[in-house]
Amino acid sequence: MFEELRQKGINFPLLTEQIADQIYQFILQRQLAAGGKIPNEFELAQLFHVGRGTVREAIKLLIARNILEIRRGKGTFVCEKPGMVDDPFGFAYTENKLQLVADLVTIRYILEPEISSLAALSASEDEISEMKKIQLIIEELAQNGKDYSNEDIAFHTILAKSSRNMVMPNLIPVIHYGIDLYNHSLKKYETLKALSIHNDIIKAIEARNPDTAKQAMQNHLEFNKTNVKTLLAST
Repeated sequence: MFEELRQKGINFPLLTEQIADQIYQFILQRQLAAGGKIPNEFELAQLFHVGRGTVREAIKLLIARNILEIRRGKGTFVCEKPGMVDDPFGFAYTENKLQLVADLVTIRYILEPEISSLAALSASEDEISEMKKIQLIIEELAQNGKDYSNEDIAFHTILAKSSRNMVMPNLIPVIHYGIDLYNHSLKKYETLKALSIHNDIIKAIEARNPDTAKQAMQNHLEFNKTNVKTLLAST
């Protein structure tokens, strides 16, 4: 769990690591969801038969791993996205942002058509309804020339979650970053017609047709790939 931190030259006492792991297992065993409050330092120290100082250092490790967060005056809680950070792959440090856009579109082309196919088999009626609502907001914002990046990300996020693949939530940050960077780099190439492809995806999922859903997402990303190539050629 702490190998990544060690590679950065940060080392911790073995007992601290063990207690951090035990707290993490406690969270899993109690099935504490995002926003769930864990016991205070005193209670954890009694539970694991260690000093409060050790518990305090263990909690610091879990905060560093974005598993726990401290809310001043309220206590310590499970993070909204346990273990995930906003930029887990360090994309922000990539100098050639245009090439990064192109490469992220390629990765999305590998992932999202299959995600859409799985969603056609697994999405709930509530999730499909939510996709429709988000799409209406996207179209309205686009028609008024307003930024729809957050709504676009929300659409693809619920699509990924509806695949019911337990690994997919860990890959959502890649999709997030790819969409955000694409929208801010190539917004002038986007059209309402392109955004309407979301509707084709939704219809295929609602019809429980995985092949059509997969093809619709491929069409969506093919359009993105063409735009990226156009921009790369112009620069």
